[in-house]
Amino acid sequence: MTEATLADTTPIPRRRIVSWALWDCGSAGFNTIVVTFVFSTYLASNSFVAPAVVAAAGDDMTNAALVAAKAHNASVVSTALTIAGLLIALLAPLLGQRSDGTGKRKLWLGINTGIVIAAMLGMFFVAPGQSYLIVGAMLLALGSVVMEFANVNYNAMLVQVSTPKNVGRVSSWGWGAGYFGGIVLLVILLVLFIQSFGVDGHAGVLGLDSSIAGGVLNVRFAIVASALWFALLAIPLFVNVPEIPATGPTTARLSFLASYKRIGRTIAQLYRKNPQVLLFLGASAVYRDGIAAVFTFGAIIASQVFGFTQSEVLYFAVAANLVAGTGAFLAGRYDDRLGPKLIIVVCLAGLVIAAVAILFVGDAKAGFWACGLFLSLFVGPAQSSSRSFLARVTPPGREGEIFGLYATTGRAVSFLAPLLFTVFVAISGNTRFGAIGIAIVLAVGLAMMVRVNPRQKAID
Repeated sequence: MTEATLADTTPIPRRRIVSWALWDCGSAGFNTIVVTFVFSTYLASNSFVAPAVVAAAGDDMTNAALVAAKAHNASVVSTALTIAGLLIALLAPLLGQRSDGTGKRKLWLGINTGIVIAAMLGMFFVAPGQSYLIVGAMLLALGSVVMEFANVNYNAMLVQVSTPKNVGRVSSWGWGAGYFGGIVLLVILLVLFIQSFGVDGHAGVLGLDSSIAGGVLNVRFAIVASALWFALLAIPLFVNVPEIPATGPTTARLSFLASYKRIGRTIAQLYRKNPQVLLFLGASAVYRDGIAAVFTFGAIIASQVFGFTQSEVLYFAVAANLVAGTGAFLAGRYDDRLGPKLIIVVCLAGLVIAAVAILFVGDAKAGFWACGLFLSLFVGPAQSSSRSFLARVTPPGREGEIFGLYATTGRAVSFLAPLLFTVFVAISGNTRFGAIGIAIVLAVGLAMMVRVNPRQKAID
């Protein structure tokens, strides 16, 4: 077996492409349900606010003590994710590098996928109450770290399931599958666990008693169902996508210091021979952090600022994923035709506009719906085109190292958006103004991306 690369024009079996995309579809169980719409929102809800504060506030969502307590919870979550980002920045390139040439890329993807699923199952035991907030935040951080490690190897597999003529489309199919997988999963969770069907005190068609476990047992079961969803849809990749062959001397036996020296040489080589690649890595580091913050804190803003209920958050999630998935699928064709830079720049401009607009739409839920759906249109294409951009300039046999570096540059500044979100929330005492921090990060990433030359040389 020879190493699959984008220089190889041999048609890829459709079954292999579909199996690869299904992993992304399954990962919606973590990315969509845990990070964005259910578990992070659960951690920021009244369930983790002192009962006395909740009782004193009653139905007044603007009660100062309640708003401050919820802002504190949001800060705890953002702090945990900041620490997670630092760990990713430190370890991702090393782990990605060690998967190159070893014939173990799929093996490590499997190990990391299993750890993420285990962390999700552990979230079932995060009961409501202040004493469980840090435990929940730690599980969220653990899942985020290991999920990023999994994504390094998953993204590196893009060259194994695409050719130069369709790399943009295949990348977009993966992202699109993730979004549409999120839609299907959200609908399943709404029907089974979340939505009330006219039976007081019970949720979902399973009729879970809302008097049990502080009224959030349905949320915790939804996380378990999401973990099983991920496990099921990950299986086809491990069955149908072949493992990379071992290609001689391996970096797996290098010491940590030697591994980082090798990474340093790679960066120096990029600086000498193709600094535009480094500029792209820097730009994408910044704007991808802003995009990640949109996912992480969007649902928190919806629930705390606009008063969305758990069901309303999930209704919005279904619509947002539909729009984002459609955008990703459509952009893939233009990525191969017009190049990924144009797609990225247009999408970042749209994201900045939507983030700023959140500040001016009042408290009406319709305003959040409009801004959120407009924003969702641009998220998928920006992410998909970033992946295809880098795949085009990655040398054969070094996908793990380069995509690990991609993860590191993305996480080297991953504290920026959570930090700025936390700062603006702390200054204002209002979660809404955290959107300013997100908008700033996206705007800086856009300004950097404009300077990137779309005509890249392949890395030697």
